[in-house]
Amino acid sequence: MNEKLKRRWAACEALALGRGGISTVASATGMSRATIRKGIHEVQHTFGDLAEQLRGERVRQPGAGRPHLTAQDPTLLLALKHLIDPATRGDPMSPLLWTSKSTRKLAEQLQRQGHHVSYRTVARLLQDLGFSLQANRKTREGKQHPDRDAQFAYINKKVRSFQRRGQPVISVDAKKRELLGDFKQKGQEWQPKGQPESVRTHDFKDEDLGVGIPYGVYDQTQNQGWVSVGIDHNTAEFATATIRRWWERMGSRTYPEATELLITADGGGSNGTRARLWKVCVQQLANELGLKITICHFPPGTSKWNKIEHRMFCHITENWRGRPLVSQAVIVNLIANTTTTTGLTINAELDMNPYKLGIKVSDEKLAEVKISRHRFHGEWNYTIAPNRK
Repeated sequence: MNEKLKRRWAACEALALGRGGISTVASATGMSRATIRKGIHEVQHTFGDLAEQLRGERVRQPGAGRPHLTAQDPTLLLALKHLIDPATRGDPMSPLLWTSKSTRKLAEQLQRQGHHVSYRTVARLLQDLGFSLQANRKTREGKQHPDRDAQFAYINKKVRSFQRRGQPVISVDAKKRELLGDFKQKGQEWQPKGQPESVRTHDFKDEDLGVGIPYGVYDQTQNQGWVSVGIDHNTAEFATATIRRWWERMGSRTYPEATELLITADGGGSNGTRARLWKVCVQQLANELGLKITICHFPPGTSKWNKIEHRMFCHITENWRGRPLVSQAVIVNLIANTTTTTGLTINAELDMNPYKLGIKVSDEKLAEVKISRHRFHGEWNYTIAPNRK
C-alpha cells in the first residue's frame, strides 16, 4: 500500500472501532493521530471511485515531506566519505583507527563532529554511495615473483615430457591438521529435521584421540591418489615416507618400467625449497627406489595452483563436510571413500610412526646429496639421482 491508502485504511479501522479507535490504531500501527484524523476526513468527504484516485504515481504534493539531511547539512556526505575512505585507515589521526566501521560507530563519530544523524540514515547513505556489507575474499596472492608465469610454463613442460615418456608424475602436499573427536566441521549434512548432530562447544585437543595429519600424493596421469594420515608431526621424513608408501602400494605396479619420478610441490612446509631435511630424505628415497627424482616447486604464494589441491583435497573436504572426525578410522574411511564422476580413486592408510621435530642437517650431510640443479631457477627445479656406493 502507498501512504494515502495506508492512511485511509487506518481511518476505516478507527471508525469501525468507535470511541477510542484513533488511539488504538495509532498505538498498533505507529502512525500519528493527526495522520489518522486526516484519513478519516478524506474517507468522510471524498466521493467517487477511491481506487481510481489512488492510481497516480505521486502520493505527496510536490515539495512535501521532510528535506533530506544532506540538503540540510551539505558537509555530511563529505564527513562520512572521510571516515570510510581506506586511505584514512592508516592515519594515526583517524577517529576510527582499529575500530569496526559499523553504522552505529560511524553515526556516533559523525554526531561528535556536529552532524545530527542516526545509524539508520548512515546505512541509507552508505547504500546510496554504493557500499554494502561484504566479507573478506582470498584473492590477493602477495608479492608476485617476476618469473611466476615462466615457472608455471616450465612445470607444465616437464610434466608433459615425463608423461610422454611414460614416467610417473605426482603432486604432493599436506592437508591441514585435523582434531579428532566430536568437533564441529564446516558444512552441512542431511539429518532428521531439528536433530543436528551435537558437537563440542570448544575445539580443545583431545589428548586421548590426538590429531590426524593427511599428507597426499596425487598421480596426475592416472587420476589416483594416496593419503597417509599421520598422528605426530608433518615433517620431511613424514612426507617422503608417504611417497614411499604410494610407490610400494600403487606406483610400482602402475609404472613397472619407470626410471624417473617427477614431483610437483609447494615452495614451503615440510617439502619446501629451503628445507635441508627434505633434500636429504629425497636422496634416501631415490636410493631405496632406484629412481632419479626431479622436484619442481611452485613459486611463492601460488600453492593453490598445485594439482592436488583442486583435483583431490577439495573433494576430500567436500566428502566429510558437516561430519565430525570422531576417530582415526573415520578420517581414513572418509578419505578412502572419496570419488568423483571423473574417476578419481583414493587409497588411505594410517601412519602411526613418530616423526621428530627440529632435526638439524649439517653442511657435510647436505653435501652428500647428489643434486643437479636445473639452469632455470635451480632453487625451484632440481634432480636428485640415486647415490650408488
